[in-house]
Formats: sequence, C-alpha cells, structure tokens
Amino acid sequence: MDELLPRPKSVYLPAPVRAREQAPAAHRRLTLPQWRSGLTLPNFLERRTKAGPAIFLTLALAVSSTAVLTHLYSPCVQVSVDGVDMGLIQSQAMVEAAVDRVEARASRILGYDYVLEQNISYQPRLALREEQATTANLETYLFDQIGEVMQTSMLTVNGQSLGAVDDADALSALLDSILQRYQNEHTISAVFVESVTVNRQYSPTADLRELSEIEEVLNSNSLEQVDYIVQSGDTFSGIAYKLDMSMSELKALNPDVDIDWLHIGDVLTVSQAVPFLSVRTVDNLTYEGPVEYEVQTVPNDSMYEGDSKVVVPGVEGTAIYNADVIYLNGVEQDRMVNSMDVLTEPVTQVVEVGTKERPRTMATGKFQWPLRGTLTSGYGTRYIFGSYSFHGGIDIAAPYGTIIAAADGGKVIHASNDGTGFGLYVVIDHENGLKSYYCHCSSLLVRVGDRVYKGQSIARVGSTGNSTGNHCHFQVKRNDVTVSPWNYLP
Repeated sequence: MDELLPRPKSVYLPAPVRAREQAPAAHRRLTLPQWRSGLTLPNFLERRTKAGPAIFLTLALAVSSTAVLTHLYSPCVQVSVDGVDMGLIQSQAMVEAAVDRVEARASRILGYDYVLEQNISYQPRLALREEQATTANLETYLFDQIGEVMQTSMLTVNGQSLGAVDDADALSALLDSILQRYQNEHTISAVFVESVTVNRQYSPTADLRELSEIEEVLNSNSLEQVDYIVQSGDTFSGIAYKLDMSMSELKALNPDVDIDWLHIGDVLTVSQAVPFLSVRTVDNLTYEGPVEYEVQTVPNDSMYEGDSKVVVPGVEGTAIYNADVIYLNGVEQDRMVNSMDVLTEPVTQVVEVGTKERPRTMATGKFQWPLRGTLTSGYGTRYIFGSYSFHGGIDIAAPYGTIIAAADGGKVIHASNDGTGFGLYVVIDHENGLKSYYCHCSSLLVRVGDRVYKGQSIARVGSTGNSTGNHCHFQVKRNDVTVSPWNYLP
C-alpha cells in the first residue's frame, strides 16, 4: 500500500501561527463544535489564518484516497497448478478449502480416500477486487486432472445404472433408434415405459462402457413371470401348447398345481419374453370401421323363460373413424375414438324372449354338484392300473349309499349296468346338447323315460363296475363328445 499512496508533504506553519498555539486558552481558535455552539460564521472567517485550509484539504484527500483504494483493492494470491496459471483468488485458505472439496468428492465417487498429487503454488498480490475469481474454475480443473475420475454420460433405467459412455450424442442416438422401431408415419408420440435418464456427471473411469455393450443390454429380452387364468375347456397340456412351452416347463413354474385338477379361474404362472426397454406409442389413425347395432327385446308368452329367438337380424353400419391407438411394443392396448362420421346406419336386431314359466324338469343350463364328497381323480390324463390313460370325468368319493342328485333337469335315457365298466349308471339328456353320466352306483332311483328336475335324487353311491372304492364317476358330453366337467360345474 505504501508504494501506491504518496506520502503527505510536511506543512510549514508561520511563526505567528506557532505563537498563537502557545497562547492562553482564552486567545486560541474555537474548534468546530465551539463554532457551532456559539460563534457566528463571519467571526470565524475573520479569525482564520491562511495556512488552515491547506492542512485540512491535504488530510481530507489522504483519508478519502485511502478509503477508495481500500474499497477497490484487496490482498489476494496468484494461484498456479503444476505451473498452469489459475488466476487471482482471495486467499490461500479458500484454495485449500477447494482442494479439500475436490478430494472429498473424488473419494465419494471412487469409494476410497483420494489425495490430489498436483503441485499448487501461491504468490501474494494486491489487486482489484473485480479481478479476483472464485474457486469454481479451479475445482473443475482439478477434477479434470484426476485420471481415476472422468466426466461421462451415465445411463440409468428404473434407478439401475447400466454404465457410462463418453459420447453423449451416440448414447442419445441409440435410445432414439429403439423408439423408432415402433414408430411410423402415423405416430404422434413414443416414450419408454421405464424411467430412462442420461446424466452428465463425474464417474469412476472403471464404469466406462463401450456403446456396443450398453446396446446389447438394451436390446435384450428378459423372462418375466406373468399370470394365466384358466379358461373354459383348458387343460394343462393345452395351456402349455398354446404358450409354446413344454409341460415340464409349465409344471416347474407351478409345482403346487395338480395338472389333473384345473378349475376355471385357477391362476397359473407362465413365462413370457419382455424387452428390456418397453416402448409405448400413440398413433393417430383414420379408418373405416363397423358401427355396432342395437338389440331390441320383445316378450313372447308362448316361449319358455330363458329361451329366445332372433326375428330381425341386426346389421352393422359403417363409419369413418379418427382415433388415437395406444400400443405397447407394437401390440395394441387401447383405442380412443376422437370422431366418427357414419356412412351407413346399422339395423337394430329384434329378439323375442320367452316369458312362459319353465317346467321343473327342464334344464336350466347351469349344473349343480351331484353330491358332496372328496375329489379323488380329475379330468384328463392319469396313471392308473399300471399305465397312463385318459380319464373322461371326475371321481367324487363318498360313503356307500350317499344320495346322488341330477346336475340339471332333463330326461333319463339310461339306467342300468351294460357291462361297459361303469357298473350301474344313469345318463340324463338335458335336451340342450348336454348329457350327464353318474357311474358306479350301488342302486338306481329312476328308470329310462323318467323326467327329472335339477337336484332330484337319482341314485346312490357304490363301487360297481371297474371301481376301486365307493365313489361317483361324473362325466359330461356335449353333442356326444366328452368334455371337461369343470366347464359346467359351479
């Protein structure tokens, strides 16, 4: 500071002034407070000497110059890292704090304590405050000198880091190419179902991956377990065939399932290939499509309740639709119609429905269980008598003599033992394409030609014919073809 500020010159005071300074207090000049308290300005001016203003002006200039320079200038340090100039920074302490932050951050990234090896030197300076920089650029420079850490583009899918690449544009192009597989001229949006982020960040150099490695992961399929609900007519082997699986593969995924005892509504676990990245697209389509017809019902008292007859067939109309169609990996999931321009009107279908009370012995179309008991064998392939064979019904074990009831109303068309292995058995024709069989009975309670109602007692449990114990073999045929009873039992 001394070399910047001129030393004030000494001021020579004339002898009369020095003499006055030695004068008694009564003859000295009044100070400013005294002047303000009582002396008028004219009197004060009359008592001034010629040297007073020069002293005052010189001191005032010195004080104001010091204040201005102190405001504009401050001490600082010229910083260099391995000989590379980093500019002016306020203090060495600020630089050391910046070094500590860099080392701490590098340690967090690398997972171990890291110490910078750079040589940092300082030169004291006095400089304008506006020329002094923060440590932000210094910290960035120091990070760039760490070989174990580099700035990369980190790809994250659903919170899982897949690796980092140094070419952010190439990574973005790869992600765009996956989206473009499911796009066409009608696509208005395409997004990943998963949360996909690309962040520019400092990462361990060991996390760096070749773009081809990441591409292989993104293009892979994963096997995910999904549920399959057993439908009417399903068998274990049929489900496996439909899903392009072997029975052993399906069984391995469902170890607790009895393949001979599938029920409608049972849930099986199956495997399906799912892309690592799923793409949801929306296409805006304009197309011609059908317009559904309405159905009008008309009562008919000459028909039984539950029966119906179409008297005027319905005819679909046609229309031009505009819709947003939602796809998941190219498979349609939903369709939202924006507008419809009808070309031809649909024709309403007219259906007559019966209102006449049904006879008690008529089939209702819905079966009940023929008896309560223990299921001992299911429908389908089974191992019995030393070999595999197809079992056309289900076996319900119960004590000897337990009542067997008709599963639904109908006409008895068989009630005897005909030597087929069924022993004593009853067959009911429900006159709707369905027939039900009740086999291995100990005794029969109906005869051929009888009309029975749903729940009526028709026989008793026994073990006649090819049987190993007291049970009822219950079997169903539709149009004289054996079908699974599970399709009809509640």
